[in-house]
Amino acid sequence: MKREKLTKLAAFALVAIGFALTADMTSAESRKPLGVVELFTSQGCNSCPPADALFSEMVRKGEVVALAYHVDYWDYLGWRDTLAKPENTQRQRDYGRAFGIRSVYTPQAVINGRVHVNGAKKWAVKGTLETLLNSGKGMSVDLKATAQGESIVIQTGKGPANSKAHLVLVYFDGAKPVTIERGENSGTTITYWNAVSEVQTAGMWHGEAARFELPASEIAKKEGCVALLQAVNKDGLPGPILGATVIRSPESPSTK
Repeated sequence: MKREKLTKLAAFALVAIGFALTADMTSAESRKPLGVVELFTSQGCNSCPPADALFSEMVRKGEVVALAYHVDYWDYLGWRDTLAKPENTQRQRDYGRAFGIRSVYTPQAVINGRVHVNGAKKWAVKGTLETLLNSGKGMSVDLKATAQGESIVIQTGKGPANSKAHLVLVYFDGAKPVTIERGENSGTTITYWNAVSEVQTAGMWHGEAARFELPASEIAKKEGCVALLQAVNKDGLPGPILGATVIRSPESPSTK
């Protein structure tokens, strides 16, 4: 696999685009995304840079909610992923159990909590998003986040009868250039986008229009936050994502 280095010009362009995206979201207003792409990746995996590059394209385009979960099980190859968390690895394993697959892998992209594909294959990611959208398995429940005084208010639409889901908050970091010094990607510098730092369950949704209020001060402590409406199966494993929205508090560190 070819090792790619960002040129100074390309890095500057990525930073400029990142600032533009941040500026667009400072009002904490949200719009309905085409879907949710959760990429499970690792700095220590030589198959991941193409997936990371494709992921960065999706982030900059802004049509989907894109979240990168850095996992830690490749750390033994010589480089400890600076963004990895054991909780990210556990989320991937929970998805694996829900999908009934024997083992997890990188780069793995989970689309709308329903399907997994190779995260480096653009045609697979794009095609799956389109197929799910056209079959009614896209973001079927409206989710809107607005800043109201000292609160971030999340409002949901109505869903199918007897539907229920968790309101999940996923916190993520902004663009972070990382120079990898050892392991399979040694000598490369890669800018990682939307690396997940924390996942919290904030409430339950029971299929009716609902309102959730969150303290803006807590959201402001993080660089970025996504709210997901995600069903769980009878074993408590993650299921289909029914709605999603990106939240940014006006006081977020990334907007200053």
